[in-house]
Amino acid sequence: MKKVRPSTHPGIILKEEFAIPLKLTQAKMAEDLHIGIKTISELYNEKRGITPVMALKLSGYFRTTPQFWMNLQNAYDLYKAYEKSKEEIDKIEVCVAA
Repeated sequence: MKKVRPSTHPGIILKEEFAIPLKLTQAKMAEDLHIGIKTISELYNEKRGITPVMALKLSGYFRTTPQFWMNLQNAYDLYKAYEKSKEEIDKIEVCVAA
């Protein structure tokens, strides 16, 4: 990998692209999703990731797909893994048989 674009945490997307424009409070979203307010707070603050169950809940709530939420999480996780191991990863040569 040469250059990896920083991925945005899905909690930031949840807050900035959904909650704020729709004027949803953390309390209202937590109530509607049948989860604790701490869960929403931890998502917003990048202390928690999107689980498959949360992806299903958010997709139903916002009329998106669960894949949308899981793809955001996957992109974020891949970025963080690359950042942690980029020196080792960048040393890998392309397989000539490929």
